[in-house]
Amino acid sequence: MTNAVLGCNGNIIENQQFTDLDTNIFVMRTRFESELDLSSAESAWQKELARFQPELNIRATDQPLSTLILVSKESHCLRDLIYLTELKELNIAIPIVASNHKILQSFVESHGIRFEYLADSNKAKNEKQLTQIMDENKIDLIVLARYMQILSAEFCKENSGKIINIHHSFLPGFKGAKPYHQAHQRGVKIIGATAHFVTPELDEGPIIEQDVAHITHSASVEDMVALGRDIERRVLSKAVKLFAQDKIFQVGNRTVVFN
Repeated sequence: MTNAVLGCNGNIIENQQFTDLDTNIFVMRTRFESELDLSSAESAWQKELARFQPELNIRATDQPLSTLILVSKESHCLRDLIYLTELKELNIAIPIVASNHKILQSFVESHGIRFEYLADSNKAKNEKQLTQIMDENKIDLIVLARYMQILSAEFCKENSGKIINIHHSFLPGFKGAKPYHQAHQRGVKIIGATAHFVTPELDEGPIIEQDVAHITHSASVEDMVALGRDIERRVLSKAVKLFAQDKIFQVGNRTVVFN
């Protein structure tokens, strides 16, 4: 690897590596500077590492990832992503927010972001609209910021590894409507959230980031909902930040995440 850096007149700034013993897959993340342009640097790396037949991805870190955010009615995750992007704490650009409701349109447009309404009740037509948006804006990442629609298996497969979802997670897990009400009725002591990649299997994708908070018997449903919102926004933003820093690697149904 150091020879590859030398081959493109480069200098290593940061390096992290991990070997998954279950699959014997070696993962490495290297941040380096070079006098060469991106295409020439990539050619130098490919030439030096060809004998290992690696899955290699090189990109310029000064280019923010073009990100499409999908929402429904709740705004807490969306607000946090926009806020952190405006502070330049997330290396992403948000050209469009799409939603199956118009509730958040004025908020989105007040930040100078285009709002796209997914008006059709037909999932295939909506996903065709999304695909066109992605092609036009060269989308690198799709974030489901409390988007309460299930994506088709075909859409998930076509965009494998670049759709991140935030999911409320409890111990035990509660599926279906009103999970916080179910959790309250069962007297849970921990609530949390999980950010994961989206796959055709609902809420079964590789996990990126998780967090939890302890509660007591005195917590009301409203308390749990408020705390849940806070955890969800933080976990999702952390997952997006890690993705934009190229710190997430998929190894089977698991992730290797460099912090």
